[in-house]
Amino acid sequence: MAKLDAKAIDANAIPLKILLVDDNEALRDMLAPALELNGFRVTTAANVGDALHLIDTEPFDVLLSDLQMPGAGDGYTVVSAMRHKNPQALTLVQSGYPALKQAMSAILLQADEVLLKPMPIAALVALIRDRSTNREARKLMNTERVATILERESASTISEWLLRVKADSELIRLPITDPHRTGHLPQLLEELVQRLRVPRPLGTQHVSESAVKHGTVRRTQGYTIPLLVEESRILQVSIFDTLQKNLRSVDFSLLLTDVMTIADECDSQLKQTIISFTESTSSIAA
Repeated sequence: MAKLDAKAIDANAIPLKILLVDDNEALRDMLAPALELNGFRVTTAANVGDALHLIDTEPFDVLLSDLQMPGAGDGYTVVSAMRHKNPQALTLVQSGYPALKQAMSAILLQADEVLLKPMPIAALVALIRDRSTNREARKLMNTERVATILERESASTISEWLLRVKADSELIRLPITDPHRTGHLPQLLEELVQRLRVPRPLGTQHVSESAVKHGTVRRTQGYTIPLLVEESRILQVSIFDTLQKNLRSVDFSLLLTDVMTIADECDSQLKQTIISFTESTSSIAA
């Protein structure tokens, strides 16, 4: 008598558990029963809050989430939560916009695949079964604090900042050298990294010597306050672009707090730069 494959028995006895996340009730009501008819166990969530609660409290084999829900980053939030809570789960996101198939590099750092809506049920079922059956154990990613990433990528962040500044029609009119444009950035970024590593409450007053010096220097270089604001905005954009490029290793458990700290520190540095700039102007006038 031939022996039964124990793994096959287990696979048949324990159907894959799917978390279906979509704010479209009609789609949930259609897709969930169809998946259940094909042997899956399906739990649904209508919004990000419900999805995050389920991910935190129940184990799932597969995540099938809409990408475009009411919030711009909702699909990514759900995928990231599943990846960090249950890294072995198969994560699939659905999009109704064909162009996003080529534009989801950030999502694909966390999700296994982006699917184009509407996908035929038979094709979806086959994909889930194939990817689950042939799935290799996913290696846990080494996560890093935002501070570590920004410290490591300081030079590239400054390079990206300089490229954006040179693309700005007003900033580029100032006839100064690249070293003079970027001279303040290493110290400002170092202070930001230190702030991330040794947190203090948002809004806390702290003297940034580099920001104060920066305001004085920019006055001699012919800057205006609007230009100071613009170069500070470009710095924040460059910082967040650096994080975007390193999403694979970001520690998401602290990301929101770190992002708020970055914004708070950059705004504080800008305020001190403008005060120093204004005081320099007053002393020259006197």
